[in-house]
Amino acid sequence: MKPDSSLPATLDPSPNHGERKDGRMTDSVLLHYTGLPTGEAAVRQLCNPATEVSSHYLVWEDGRLSQLVPETRRAWHAGRGVWAGESDMNDVSIGIEIANFGHRGGSPAYPPAQIETVIALCQDIIARWHIRPERVLAHSDVSHGRKIDPGEHFPWGRLAKAGIGHYVTPSAIEDGPHLQPGAKGPEVEALQAMFASYGYGLDITGLYDAMTQSAITAFQRHFRPARVDGIADRSTIATLRRLTGSLANG
Repeated sequence: MKPDSSLPATLDPSPNHGERKDGRMTDSVLLHYTGLPTGEAAVRQLCNPATEVSSHYLVWEDGRLSQLVPETRRAWHAGRGVWAGESDMNDVSIGIEIANFGHRGGSPAYPPAQIETVIALCQDIIARWHIRPERVLAHSDVSHGRKIDPGEHFPWGRLAKAGIGHYVTPSAIEDGPHLQPGAKGPEVEALQAMFASYGYGLDITGLYDAMTQSAITAFQRHFRPARVDGIADRSTIATLRRLTGSLANG
């Protein structure tokens, strides 16, 4: 295996990969946290054939970078999920695992050196593969209801300042009318349609069901992290509208 990036990196080859189906090409970057206590534990898991999981890269706590799978190969990091109608994100994405214990470990902060490496790596991948901002995603975006990483404490705003990802400053949280689980009717249908048009996988049923709630929760984790509760309040809806509007105008 040869390094794909010009960034300093060690090679820690994982056997857990395959061919991208039908010659498909990368159009997305997925960011994960490892959910394990240390980077060493993450390498053991990602390189163990028994686990059947891997990623293209691991960013260590101190900012070191390891490449585990060639970018042209299909790493096994996304699992079940959907984004913008694509039901096999492993086929079209590069996976970056970030060494962080995650929610199980009390949501430790991401160290500055680590985020600097994440930013540099994303910039490099985006430039080489011509990835659109709205295709830099959280694992929780594509697998909502099943995955919650890299979590609401991940600094998406910091990445946005470096030109990475699709982002707007979240609308302020304020009291007012909102939609919540159990609601039904045209307002819910319109809300579901807006989330689906942005990319989230959910059915447009007109019922604020568990799938709708998990999509909204995932959206909040990424784009409105001050309150993650799955409730479609004014702030959540306004933030989503500004995101979809900026795509339409872009």
